[in-house]
Amino acid sequence: MAKQRHISKGSMSDLLRQAILDAPTYLGIERDTGVPRQCIMAFVKGKSTLRLDKADTLAEYFGIECKQTRRRGKRA
Repeated sequence: MAKQRHISKGSMSDLLRQAILDAPTYLGIERDTGVPRQCIMAFVKGKSTLRLDKADTLAEYFGIECKQTRRRGKRA
C-alpha cells in the first residue's frame, strides 16, 4: 500500500488517475485490489468512470482520503 497523499487541489478522479499513472503497472494494481485492468485502463484514458466501490478500493490502496471542508460563500 502506498503512503498517504496530501494533495488539496483537483477532483477525486484527477487524484486517482494521477496515482494510477504513477504506479509501476496496472497488473500490480489489479492483483492487489481486485479492480480489473480493463476498468483501470478505461478510467485512465477517460473512456469511462469508476463505480463508487471501485473508486473507494483504489483510494484506500493509494492512501487517498476525502475530507469534508467548509463551503465558501453563501448557500442559495
